[in-house]
Amino acid sequence: MLYWALVFLVVAIVAGLFGFGGIASASAGIAQILFFVFLVLFVIALVARAVRGNAPR
Repeated sequence: MLYWALVFLVVAIVAGLFGFGGIASASAGIAQILFFVFLVLFVIALVARAVRGNAPR
């Protein structure tokens, strides 16, 4: 999922450079949403692992 966030971020930057404002803002919005979804899932995974008591390797 982080991969897709980075892909949409690159698309937004390229579209912004060429002056496609609508495409750039849409891609940046999608990248931001995907990044925050990834971040929330990462935190949930860390909390679940801490609650179970498994030590990281």
